[in-house]
Amino acid sequence: MAGLPVQLPDADPIVSRVSFDSRRVRPGDLYVGLPGTRSHGALFAEAARSAGAVALLSDPAGARLADGQHLPVVVCDDPRYVMAIASARVWGHPARNMTSFGVTGTNGKSTTVLMLASALDAAAHRVGSIGTLGFLVGGEPVQIDHSTITTPEAPDLQAISATLAARGADVMAMEVSSHALALNRVAGIQFDVAGFTNLGRDHLDFHHTMEAYYQAKAQLFTPGYAKRAVINGDDEAGRRLMRQAAELGLPAVSVGLSDGCDYRVVAWQPHGPGSRFTLAHDGAQLDAFTCLPGEYNVRNAATALAMIDQAGYDMTAALPGLAAAVIPGRMQPVPLDGEAAPHVYVDFAHTPQAIASALSAFSHPGFTGRRVIAVFGAGGDRDPDKREPMGAVGVHGADIVLVTDDNPRSEDPAAIRARVLAGAREAIASAAPGSHDARVEAYDGGDRATAIEQALRLARAGDVVVILGKGHERSQQFADRTIDFDDVAVTQDRWAQISQAPGGPS
Repeated sequence: MAGLPVQLPDADPIVSRVSFDSRRVRPGDLYVGLPGTRSHGALFAEAARSAGAVALLSDPAGARLADGQHLPVVVCDDPRYVMAIASARVWGHPARNMTSFGVTGTNGKSTTVLMLASALDAAAHRVGSIGTLGFLVGGEPVQIDHSTITTPEAPDLQAISATLAARGADVMAMEVSSHALALNRVAGIQFDVAGFTNLGRDHLDFHHTMEAYYQAKAQLFTPGYAKRAVINGDDEAGRRLMRQAAELGLPAVSVGLSDGCDYRVVAWQPHGPGSRFTLAHDGAQLDAFTCLPGEYNVRNAATALAMIDQAGYDMTAALPGLAAAVIPGRMQPVPLDGEAAPHVYVDFAHTPQAIASALSAFSHPGFTGRRVIAVFGAGGDRDPDKREPMGAVGVHGADIVLVTDDNPRSEDPAAIRARVLAGAREAIASAAPGSHDARVEAYDGGDRATAIEQALRLARAGDVVVILGKGHERSQQFADRTIDFDDVAVTQDRWAQISQAPGGPS
């Protein structure tokens, strides 16, 4: 604990690991008793001691609760921060043995991280990735217990990082969520390159205000967390971060389509299922391709290339891997049989900004004349004030909107749908007569499987059906149950039923 802001006990135990869950404590562990929403972790200190914990780390309130439980107590005001630093030390600071990339932003984290991984894996590196889509080394999944969140808690994060390094990774690419930054999960890691994708409305159930949300993201772009930064220069928050970086003396470059960006996309056009683009930097130009559609994915790809360049790697060598990067649940095409089949895409977009970006991918000339049918809803127990805006942006980007269930969690699914649908219908009612938005149809699609089937029945050959919100997820959460649900599998199953029925499309 040397150098940390803690009050040490008289005893000086030897710590082998760090654990914040009393059920996972092993002999030699430092048990961290954290304050929680229902109870304080220090109340379980006796259980941790019985399992072999050699000391308790907690705040002053936790120390009082653990009094008399016969466990040495390390007291500090911010046990999460100390837990993170202690975890990094216990595991030998594994991130220091790899070139580390950290990506934050409301949307695009998973895509950018896996673009980085695919690009560098193909350029003779071995990349370990950490994020919403799991843990990979060299593109192969690594099974890790007890962690399903985007950026794991510090003890798990350091253990996972050590596992990646032990499996031969020389590069680590990580999604860094705003929760992780606010809760000090990545303290103890200084990323070689930090990347910022964008800032939009999300997670206000946790951060409460957009300013607090921004400040959580901004923490990554400080010298303690990053050696240098690549920041979206098209985004207002990104430009603010560029100014902050300059004030702090953090080397930072901008990337985007705007004039003045250090890495500038000077041209891009749809090509097949994806996009070709030209990236200009320091007087040189690089031609690249991504198989993911839309301007926002061009920006994600450009961000990945700029981060690679800033790390001192060869962008040209990374191009084949970038072109091959397919991201599960991120503009993922769903193959359907038959000439009457529509084009179907599944995407994780679940914020107003992300829905607008996803639907804008189908506004380019390659999709002219094809109707866009959007299927989406809003999650329960999350920021409720984004529901009407989600419906409104759906109207701006689609021809037919089917509002359905996302993960309702503890809320009434119909009540959530009603708010999203109200936003859509208000956008239609307020649109100029004769305009695109005024002609959009919006419906309550009911449960998710029913809405997907309805979209497929409404679609004509060549139309585009975009199923948004859950992406790679394989389950759906309700108040009383969690069910298996895979947008891709449900779409293919319902299309098979429709196409094989008498009189169905063929």
